[in-house]
Order: sequence, then C-alpha cells, then structure tokens
Amino acid sequence: MARSDKLKLGTFVYTFGYNPAGWLHPGSDVNGANDFRHLLKVAQISEAAKFDFMFMADSPAAAIGDPEALCRLPTKMNRFEPLSLLSALAVSTSKLGLVATASTSYYEPFNLARIFASIDHLSGGRACWNVVTSDHDETGYNFNREGLDPHALRYERGKEFVDVVFGLWDSYEPDALKLDRETGVYYDKDKLHTLNHKGKHFQVRGPLNIAASPQGRPVIAQAGGSEAGIELAAETAEVVFSLASNLKRSQDFYATLKDRMGAFGRHPDELKVMPGVVINVGRTEAEAREKVEYLAGKMHPDVGRAMLAEFLEADLSGVPLDEPFPKDRLPAAPKGSKALFDELTDFVMKGHTVGELIKLFSEKHTGNGITGTPAVVADFMEEWFQGRAADGFIVMCPTLPAALEDFTELVVPELRRRGLFREDYEGSTLRDSLGLPVPENRHARARRQLGGAVRG
Repeated sequence: MARSDKLKLGTFVYTFGYNPAGWLHPGSDVNGANDFRHLLKVAQISEAAKFDFMFMADSPAAAIGDPEALCRLPTKMNRFEPLSLLSALAVSTSKLGLVATASTSYYEPFNLARIFASIDHLSGGRACWNVVTSDHDETGYNFNREGLDPHALRYERGKEFVDVVFGLWDSYEPDALKLDRETGVYYDKDKLHTLNHKGKHFQVRGPLNIAASPQGRPVIAQAGGSEAGIELAAETAEVVFSLASNLKRSQDFYATLKDRMGAFGRHPDELKVMPGVVINVGRTEAEAREKVEYLAGKMHPDVGRAMLAEFLEADLSGVPLDEPFPKDRLPAAPKGSKALFDELTDFVMKGHTVGELIKLFSEKHTGNGITGTPAVVADFMEEWFQGRAADGFIVMCPTLPAALEDFTELVVPELRRRGLFREDYEGSTLRDSLGLPVPENRHARARRQLGGAVRG
C-alpha cells in the first residue's frame, strides 16, 4: 500500500562536502571553514528547497594519523564548534531544522540541556540534538582520558545523561510563565520543578534556568547501530540516521527499530528512519559519472592510502603504489560495507597495484550511494520510502554548495512531481515538519492525572 505521508530530507554538512577532495572542487568555497557566509548559503539552499533540517556532523577532536594525509584533509582539522554555529544559523533562517552532534561522554547534562533549550528558543522551535557517545580514540585525549571509554560504559553513561537532560527540560511546565505585571509574579512557583537527580554517573539538582522549549523539547536524533544503540534509539530517538547499504538490510533495521518502540510505550510514527546516501546527480548519466571521476582524480594518493588503511584496518605505510597490493594485509572481515569490501578483495586477488586499489576505493567512496539522472535518484528514494526501508534521507553531498544545488534543482522537482515531497513547510517548528508529536511535560501530565495538585 502506498504511503500517505511525505518523505523527509536533511542536508548532511561537512564544510566542503562529504568527499575528502570536496575542498578542491571549484564549486566549493576554499575559505568556507571559517566563513559563516558559506554555511549560511548551504542553509539557505536547504531552506529554499523546504528540507526538514541541516545536520552538522562533528567530533570534538582533530584527527590523529599520517601528517602527509591530514594536511590534505581539512574537515576534522578546521571547523566551527557546531552549537555556536547553530546559534548563528538560528537567527539567520526561519523554517529549517538545525541539528548538531554533542557527545554524552564530554558534556555535563546541565550545560548541554541549557544550550539546546536556548537554541530552541532562539530558533523558534527548530533545534535537534544528535546524541552520540563518541567512537574515536582521539576525543578522549582532549577530555582527561586515555583514549575512548569502553563501549558499555559509554552507553550506560549516555542513557543516564539523556534521562537527566529530559528531566531538566521538564523543569518549567509549558504554562509556568505568568508574566503578570499587576501582581508582580513572573512565574507560577508551583509549575517550576527541581530535578534532584542522584545516579551512578551524575548528580544534578536543577531546575534548568530557562523556560520550556517552544516544541516541548528539542528533537532527539541518534545514529548508533549497535545493540545498545538500537535500544537507546527505540526508547528516546525521534530521528535515526543509518547507512544506506542495501534495501533488505535497511528494511530489516527499520522493522527491528520500530518494533522495539512498543516496549517503551511509543508509536512507530514517533521516529523517522533516515539513511545517509551520497548523491551524484547529472542531467545525463555521463554528466553524473563525470562528477564522480573528477573528485576521484583529485584525491591525493596519501589521502586515499590513509582512507583505505582505515577501512581495511591495515598498515599500508611504505607500500609502493606501483606494486601489487599485499594479499596478506587483507583482513578476514570488513570494518564497514561488506559489499565494498568484497569488491576490493576481488580487485586485489586479480593482482592490481596499491595505486589502482586506492583509485578504485576513492571512486567508490565518492560514488557510495546513487550516481545518475534525477529519475534514477528519485527511483531509488521512492523504492526505499515505499518499501519501508526509510522515512526519508540524509543527502550527503560530495561538494558544498555545488552538489546540493544540483540536488535541489534536479531531484527535488522530480520528487514533487511524484507526490513524494512537500511543496511547503507544514508549520514553524521542526516537529511540525517531521510530523512528530509534542512530548507532554512529565509534571503537567502528573497534574492532569491527579486533577491539578502537583508540587516539586
């Protein structure tokens, strides 16, 4: 049965685009990492096309690795702190949702709750927190740790962290502000609540010193694909980012995640699954293919070698580019995509050189997703949307703003022609756009259930 809702779209933002060579493309702004106007333009293009949100991916650390490669990879080495950036974008846009990553491993619940509540007020209800526990060793070294905390500990802390933030966001009931100049009462003392949380990882008294969020609370996003991540998402997430691998795996993930929600008293429609997909679109197949090949040709061998080494979890330092790839350095299993790993393995077994393998990998990385005409891209999105593998997509543009302009000018009209995507925003908040309910404040709910008498 055809779906009656519309698919959702978000713009994935690395400063110059998803491709590591994006900053070398003439369609990007080489000064963009430190120029707000560049990212504002990305936001304006997204908002003009009626995208649901703009997603600022982030890690609170510079990369660690081969200096010859890193000096050619600006993305993690020079970029704005995302919550500061969202504050600027909040007052420079009007309808676009604003999503940023913030780690439960390196913030305290009170300051994160306060920051996101502030951004939600500044934007009129368009903030979204992408909850992560962090997954790179380099982050820990900046926060009084020797590398990354164990996975189980990060998720245990992360769950308590989210619980505390939700409690702080409920400090003020929605109608707590009286603003009564006649009586001199600013807020109803019975509708401001102290949290008094004492848990294993956090001790937070509260209350939060900012009024209730314009959209009940900021939207919660998450990307964890582990068992612990799926469980946390089923309980708390409202947008889940996944990787667009293959249709069947994505359908299984979609069904598993939504089936889990019932155990937490949640309806499947309260969560949107949005895979990330790299889009290379052209007016013709040849034009789209040319864009892939251009970026593959721009990638420096040291960058390709570093990326390939990370994907294969293999040490490729000192291996000559013009010699066959050493078969004994292939791992038994992939770190990432099995389909890509199998393709690379077949290529190695045919005796190709390291340089040829790097070129193949960089090309596949650039084109990891959909390459083709607007109809080809729309066909893919329609199949996944109607097949319950996705509720929408995170558009991962190889270059910014050029590839985003291509997508909005070529693909969005085709999606609208098929009745798959909105003509205009449904309301003023991100929850309006995503079709998500406004969470009921816990104290207001208790008051309603008890007939009005609640203190705390």
